[in-house]
Amino acid sequence: MSIKLLRRHLLAGAAALATPAVARAQGNAWPDRPIRLIVPFGAGGAIDTLSRTFSAKFAEVTGGQTLVVENRPGAGGTIAGGFVAREKPDGLTLMMADVGANAIGKELIPSLTYDPTTAFTPIIHLVNLPAVLMAHPSVTATTIQQVIDQAKARPDGFTYSSAGNGNGSHLFMALFLKEAGIRMVHVPYRSGAEMVTSLIRGDAQFGFPTVSSGIGQIRQGNARAIAVGNAAGTPLLPDAPAISTVLPGFEVAVWHGIVAPAGMDAGLARQINQVFGRIAAMPDVQQRIFEAQAGRVVGGTPEDFAAHIAKEVARWTPIIREGGIASG
Repeated sequence: MSIKLLRRHLLAGAAALATPAVARAQGNAWPDRPIRLIVPFGAGGAIDTLSRTFSAKFAEVTGGQTLVVENRPGAGGTIAGGFVAREKPDGLTLMMADVGANAIGKELIPSLTYDPTTAFTPIIHLVNLPAVLMAHPSVTATTIQQVIDQAKARPDGFTYSSAGNGNGSHLFMALFLKEAGIRMVHVPYRSGAEMVTSLIRGDAQFGFPTVSSGIGQIRQGNARAIAVGNAAGTPLLPDAPAISTVLPGFEVAVWHGIVAPAGMDAGLARQINQVFGRIAAMPDVQQRIFEAQAGRVVGGTPEDFAAHIAKEVARWTPIIREGGIASG
């Protein structure tokens, strides 16, 4: 599917005529009652922490209405995705979007009962969370080029851990290996915490977690930061260069935003976008996201977020297919 066609599918919900439920919501400034925000992973993780940051400020910008965070973990986020996809596009049920549940889930799980590229109305791209390529201290390579050179000299001689098949940490490493022209053995775990623990134990030599997941072990000397995935780097790891300094154009980050069920009226989508945009613009919210997750607030229009999702689908689909990657 071309990027233009995929973008058209993603925006179809925002262009649809209002259903009766949407017409009711459009009669008042949104929201006129408590809103549910479905989170595709369990409590305590990065996406849950982000959701609760926005929930804590929601009443402040909506005249006292509440944003109730509801965790529905499982199947790489697609249990939550399937639930939200079946809801009405009336603005009462939203989802904190993730690449698996809201972009590439059908590639990872062919039997998925919904299509992420057509099941949602993109609302706003909230944040990008940087990722870091980490190494166990036993690895003698200290730079990206040294990692590449050593891996070429030892095909399949290194292992890397991930937070699960098809997880961002898996996809980021798969892209790095492809662009560097090297191989490593993949060892999947069930969470980011397990992935980092496996690396500091020495069960794997490399991992590609978010900065927030790995920085504690890096600061304690239990792991080494080789490089970061985003081109701008991060002030939290000032000595870690961007991978793009060696592999031009390389850029990866975990992203999250707000989506609604497909078919939402474009006017309602804009109202919701503006509310979350106001929260995202608060300096204390941006500071909290940076301090807790090294994250950068993005913002923008529903169309901007739709375009971003379309690009992510177009980028990761060939990586998943060529690598035979499946969720598990």
